[in-house]
Amino acid sequence: MEDKSYRVAEPLLQGIKDMLKSLGMDSGHVDRWESLIYLVLILLLSLVITWLLRIVLHRVFVRLSRHTRNKTLQIMIKRRLFSSVAYIFFPLIVLAFLPWVYGDAPHLIRWIERICSIVFVGVFWFYINRTIDTFWHIFSQRDEWRDRPLKGIVQLLKGIFIGVAVILIAAIIAGVSPLKLITGLGAFAAVLMLVFKDSILGFVAGFQLAENDLVRRGDWIVLPGGMVNGVVEDITLDTVKVRNFDHTLISLPPYTLVSSTMQNWRGMTESGGRRIKRAFLIENDSVTACTDEKLEAYADLPYMKDYIAAKKKQREEGRVENTHNSEGLANGTIDTNLGLFRAYVNMYLLHHPSITSQFEVMARLLEPTENGTPFEIYCFTTVTAWVDFESVQSEIVEYILVAASRFDLRIYQNASGYDYVLQAEISSGRQIPS
Repeated sequence: MEDKSYRVAEPLLQGIKDMLKSLGMDSGHVDRWESLIYLVLILLLSLVITWLLRIVLHRVFVRLSRHTRNKTLQIMIKRRLFSSVAYIFFPLIVLAFLPWVYGDAPHLIRWIERICSIVFVGVFWFYINRTIDTFWHIFSQRDEWRDRPLKGIVQLLKGIFIGVAVILIAAIIAGVSPLKLITGLGAFAAVLMLVFKDSILGFVAGFQLAENDLVRRGDWIVLPGGMVNGVVEDITLDTVKVRNFDHTLISLPPYTLVSSTMQNWRGMTESGGRRIKRAFLIENDSVTACTDEKLEAYADLPYMKDYIAAKKKQREEGRVENTHNSEGLANGTIDTNLGLFRAYVNMYLLHHPSITSQFEVMARLLEPTENGTPFEIYCFTTVTAWVDFESVQSEIVEYILVAASRFDLRIYQNASGYDYVLQAEISSGRQIPS
């Protein structure tokens, strides 16, 4: 190898000497300038070879991409992953010709070799960094990986390679083995663990989040305390950025999501149904038995005519099927206005276009309190977006508040200032307008 390199370098050196002598330079200056000019020529030649190699590799793989439909390969070519390999050859070409310029100065050539080695490590790290970014871009385009917290893992890999590159460069400058340098750094392990505590915890938490698919970008999460209630915007190695619904930004370490109780609403979004759970207090003294006259009056309300007729027929036949009715009637009774109201609300919810029947739909009574009996609706909307959901929920609540009075039921509320004014008017004998 040395003989071949020498056969290439010797004619070039002789040509440089002849050129300098033809310019009238004396022999003492010729030896000094020929080495410098040769070094410049080596650098220029290395750059030209690197540039040509990069162009050749790029064109070869561009032509290859025209004959393949592999999207992964096309992305790698588009991001110049293959053509970037050419940069690695630049310091290697310089090292190949360098000994024949400074062969009589081993100390100087040793330092130049170290510089070339440092450049090689730097270029190689640059290529590894580009490779990581390319594969992260490829995986982030896939549906199964698009919302996974890959950014933290990418940052960790980059950090590892940066650490390796720094150790190699330090070992090259110090002229010692990298293993000896790593052994010496063992004494500072405790200090390094304290310095990189958040990064280490973040890596472990990020791995758990990715492996168990606990949280993704775009998820709505809630943490205890009320400080975090919003959508995840970004997940990195040591930070999770959440935009709350009041448009404030919260940054927290990833291990907070693992170490504390986190509520993730992704399941609600993916299921296609969002729950409505609202209770109204019914005044107990407004609950009465249903007479035939009342049933006739209630029959004029929507859904009630056929329901009351069917329930009367079942009662006459001696069948009491208030739950799991054989004719598919809504749960409820015609014995009380509250039981009839339950059936009415059930049918209203089942016929509502924004309420899904794939999940539970019911109107139920909770444990009575000193303020009345809670009447609760439990159902799921077909829309999950916040504004749309609130619109549907408000519509249903408003309707039930008005519908209760049609069944002679009163919704309980604490006395307000207006109630006291009315009481004073009544006590004074004044007529209260209806």
